[in-house]
Amino acid sequence: MRRVRRFLFAVTLVAFIASHALSQSTDHPSTAQAPSSEQIWTSLALGNQRFVEGKPARHDAVADRRTLQKTQHPLVAVLSCSDSRVPPEAVFDQGLGKLFIVRVAGNSSDPIGVGSLEYAVEHLGTVMIVVLGHQSCGAVTAACSGEKMPTSNLESVVAPIAQSCSVARQHPPGESLVDFAIRDHVHKTAMDLLTQSTVLKHAHDEGKLTIVEAYYSLDSGAVTKLH
Repeated sequence: MRRVRRFLFAVTLVAFIASHALSQSTDHPSTAQAPSSEQIWTSLALGNQRFVEGKPARHDAVADRRTLQKTQHPLVAVLSCSDSRVPPEAVFDQGLGKLFIVRVAGNSSDPIGVGSLEYAVEHLGTVMIVVLGHQSCGAVTAACSGEKMPTSNLESVVAPIAQSCSVARQHPPGESLVDFAIRDHVHKTAMDLLTQSTVLKHAHDEGKLTIVEAYYSLDSGAVTKLH
């Protein structure tokens, strides 16, 4: 019986730590030790599970606004697609101040987005970047269609994705071309963050920054960690 109680206590303690990992993100990094990358991801995964089950946690927006009036210290940044069906705060069931969001169609790494992430890591204490692709991404579908875009701006959206479409065409059949390209582009974007930014690469090499590649399923609402 004593062993059973100890086991139940250990399980409860792990769940408590994971569910409260991001709660420290409103504290200044110098006064609160950041949880590990495993604890942070577990907290995000638990939030996503609540989202999938339709049982979101209660977030006190009024209290959060007051706490965050003068400062912010989000532990996690999310580089995601602009798709209206993939709002990161809802997908991970996080309240104000918990996520630093950069959104662009196709979740590519352009200079403005990379600079924004550099700011989060250098000045806000962010220790994890999640690159989040999603099922049926319109930008990837357009890029893999091979059709010429009607404007130069739209061409700029699909151009960074073309390489992943080429990789997908060379992959053995089984998975759909677009879905394979979506996942490959998430990986390419994650790698581009390190090649395009000495700030992010230095933080990553020093063990101060973790980059997570993830995929969101529109049909189930679940987020899958890719790497």
